[in-house]
Amino acid sequence: MPDRSFLDWPFFEQRHRDWADKLDAWCAQNLPVDHSDVDAACRDLVARLGEAGFLKPTALDTANPGPLDVRTLCLTRETLARHDGLADFAFAMQGLGTGAISLFGTPEQQQWLDRTRAGKAISAFALSEPRSGSDVANMDMTATRDGDDYVLSGEKTWISNGGIADLYTVFARTGEAPGAKGISAFLVPADTPGLEVAERLDVIAPHPLARLSFNDVRVPASALIGKPGEGFKIAMSVLDVFRSTVGAAALGFARRALDETLDRAGSRELFGAPLFDLQMVQGHIADMALDVDAAALLIYRAAWTKDMGAPRVTREAAMAKLFATDRAQQVIDKAVQIHGGDGVRRGHIVESLYREIRALRIYEGASDVQKVVIARQIK
Repeated sequence: MPDRSFLDWPFFEQRHRDWADKLDAWCAQNLPVDHSDVDAACRDLVARLGEAGFLKPTALDTANPGPLDVRTLCLTRETLARHDGLADFAFAMQGLGTGAISLFGTPEQQQWLDRTRAGKAISAFALSEPRSGSDVANMDMTATRDGDDYVLSGEKTWISNGGIADLYTVFARTGEAPGAKGISAFLVPADTPGLEVAERLDVIAPHPLARLSFNDVRVPASALIGKPGEGFKIAMSVLDVFRSTVGAAALGFARRALDETLDRAGSRELFGAPLFDLQMVQGHIADMALDVDAAALLIYRAAWTKDMGAPRVTREAAMAKLFATDRAQQVIDKAVQIHGGDGVRRGHIVESLYREIRALRIYEGASDVQKVVIARQIK
């Protein structure tokens, strides 16, 4: 069993511990799922997580409004990732896809949240473009005002849940000012005429991913989230909340890798003794445990700081995301090494972890970009 002593850290309240215990028990009975059809698997995961009540932290509760609980979001992603990376993905996108609506949406727009929290609608976050990934302010997609409507034209790519989502939070250039100050956010239902899935994208750890084409997609002005020209601020506010959770998912993968390595080192014999008796292996395991605990401290510091009312946690979240994802990559690589041939055998848990972790060092702010963010925050 993975180390759960971190739940006694002062970052957490009893409700967080109870949530983690309840979720872990559900995961043990329901995960992993069959990944042979990722679209069907994600739809099923969203429905079952919603039915079990585990999607409630992903969005604003319209009946009892309050801030998003980042510690619960992180604990949930860590736990789900430890059991099944696709389950973590299904949960995470319900939060990221509706984050702008939770934080800035109108009461009418927030009616979607009851459905996403119940697992009855799937959400997506459409920010990246072919020419603008990390450089959000360089986006090309436009939203032109036409009477009581906006007309959206352009492309989005690397959109998680692309092709299976029921609603998209879409960012486009409205031109109030150059660069970042001329971007706005829109709520676009998936069945809006002109919105098409141009291409499905396959990656090393499969999940629903697509390039979307917006061919003069007409939406009412009421689809605008927040004010015109506030899209960049909205996107960064959403990432400020959810970036720490990416680190938490990486932490879940790292904990599973460490757990699998301890089992392997204790059961596998080499030269007449358990693998664990080799000092080199003990050194690797010590490094893995150190990286896991250090990542957890950074993640839950960022989450606690946000939950305590900090308006922004840009530096803390960037540090947590950067460190946790980079170190999880190293932890999992050590796990593969200690597992030997089994570590690269397709279908083995550490082989799947090796594929799962890599994308986390890219999405929601690549590692190199996080270093720039951190440097600017401490200047």
